[in-house]
Amino acid sequence: MFKLKEHGTDVKTEVIAGVTTFLTMVYIVAVNPAILEHAGIPKGPSMVATALSAFFGTLAMGLYANRPFAIAPYMGENAFIAYTVVKVLGYPWQTALGAIFISGVLFVILTLARARVWMAKAVPDALKYSFAAGIGLFLTFIGLMDSGIVTMGTPGAPVKIGDLGQPTVLLAIFGTLLMAALMVMRIRAFIIIGILSVTFLAYIFGLQKPPKTFVSLPPSLGPIFLKLDILGALKWGFFPVILTVFVMDFVDTMGTLIGLAARAGMLDERGNLPEIEKPMLVDAGATVLGALLGTTTSGTYIESAAGIEAGGRTGLTSVVTAGLFLLTLFFAPLFTSIPPYAYGPALILVGAMMLEPLRRIDFSDYTEIIPAFIAMTMMVFTFNLGIGITAGFLAYPIFKLVARRWREVAAGTWVLAALSLIFYIFYPY
Repeated sequence: MFKLKEHGTDVKTEVIAGVTTFLTMVYIVAVNPAILEHAGIPKGPSMVATALSAFFGTLAMGLYANRPFAIAPYMGENAFIAYTVVKVLGYPWQTALGAIFISGVLFVILTLARARVWMAKAVPDALKYSFAAGIGLFLTFIGLMDSGIVTMGTPGAPVKIGDLGQPTVLLAIFGTLLMAALMVMRIRAFIIIGILSVTFLAYIFGLQKPPKTFVSLPPSLGPIFLKLDILGALKWGFFPVILTVFVMDFVDTMGTLIGLAARAGMLDERGNLPEIEKPMLVDAGATVLGALLGTTTSGTYIESAAGIEAGGRTGLTSVVTAGLFLLTLFFAPLFTSIPPYAYGPALILVGAMMLEPLRRIDFSDYTEIIPAFIAMTMMVFTFNLGIGITAGFLAYPIFKLVARRWREVAAGTWVLAALSLIFYIFYPY
């Protein structure tokens, strides 16, 4: 069913990869509800919605698209809804979910019409590879911050080295070095071994309390299930919010899919992901379902790169990850006890591995390398994948025009640039 031999993998490798992906992103089960609680969405039901959204989306990715990509509510989009749409603009969370539902339906229509596929194929190769590297650097930054190796600084120096006297920071450094050593020794389970080793040491040294109970019944989904306000989101004043949600999800998904596929060696000789419409349709369906369940935009997770580095190449990886997400409904105390300084090192090393596609960019062609550089740096230093990807879409045709090489710009690339420009015009800063 998954064509394991054709993809050069086996069941054991795929299971390890699925567990690896899960361990690097299970934090979303706790973090997403904590962020959405600021929007007024009850934390308990939100946890259930998060887990179910991740389960159904990731399972569909495995069974239908046969790709090792996991799906869950996006970080960034959830903060945009909670802090900007609800806190700043003053809209109720029900209306915000209505906007997410509308954008998801639009994605389904555009995917079935193959418009998204047409635009995905129009992404220049240099940008495709820069997206992979940008996602890698983004993951590394998240890992450094989560583990405490890097912390927030002052206005003059926004980030600084963490407190090396803290046992948690030392454990994070140990975990990073342990994973790196295992990786050099070509032990495929290096990420899982590292995460579990640091977690176990945290228990021993009293830095992290083991869960008092391993099993618990999930809260009721009733308070948020089907509570979205679609009609309220259709008002003209809400248009900038819908546009922002739409473009952020569009570019995040496209960039993530292409970036992960580039790292996994799944792109064809033309630099395209075969049957990309399948994971795109799954992503769109997950967004629609997530809004109905009561959570924010869902899509392909960059942490899937951890499973890819562990050898995952087929949908069996996703099926394993999906099954574990379903278990979080009943084993949330266990899975949420994994501390950030245990999975942070995994993100650091995965980020390093994702720099490899940069070798394929022609560094002698400034019209290629400058847009790629802009995309990568903006993805990391704005802490927003959507901002960086749209910046790259805008920069590419501009520099081709400057070099009088506009004939090299595909029609779809112009559409992406126009969409990016509209995004910046209407983005609620």
